[in-house]
Amino acid sequence: MIVKKVVAGATCAVCHRTLLLGEQAFRYLPGDGDWVDVCQLCLEEANEHGWVREGSPTTPIVAETTRRRRRFGLSTLFDHGRTEQAPMLDEPVLRRLSQPEQAMLQAAEHFNGSAFRRTVAGITKSLGEPRVSLLPLSGTNPEVVITVAWDISWYQYRVVFGSGQPVRLAERGYELDDLDQRFQEWNGSLDSTGCVHADIPRL
Repeated sequence: MIVKKVVAGATCAVCHRTLLLGEQAFRYLPGDGDWVDVCQLCLEEANEHGWVREGSPTTPIVAETTRRRRRFGLSTLFDHGRTEQAPMLDEPVLRRLSQPEQAMLQAAEHFNGSAFRRTVAGITKSLGEPRVSLLPLSGTNPEVVITVAWDISWYQYRVVFGSGQPVRLAERGYELDDLDQRFQEWNGSLDSTGCVHADIPRL
């Protein structure tokens, strides 16, 4: 296994996080001929993509089973800590959710199935519990901006429904004052595993 110490400016090829000085990085070949760095939090994701780790056999490492995405439902809203799915609410209750609320729940599901979940989970271990905002944007293509912010750092992700890669890192910064006020309406939370939950009042 090849491990190297990170130099300033190195970036994880999976989560696109700038690695800390001295943080361990693992070398992978994604198949395009260029070696890339992968942080410890994203090793599983790199293996699932079939990337070849430096020093390993040339046959790509592929997980035996792919991660199962949880079925979208209101279990995300009311069951933050349990892995099993909670019973769905009655259909009339579901219909009372507004379109923005449904978009927030769906965006949270997309984020929680992405590699970025492990990124924010790792940061939370160092910086503590963050503030979370989910903001549906108006427009032709449904889109939700998820902002995860600590006192000294913030990350902003855009979730575009129907896209081949629905979740991407849009912006990051260090001062909350740099965030537009509309992104500071804290209406979500983050659990210990890095999963985002929309704080929608129970009906």
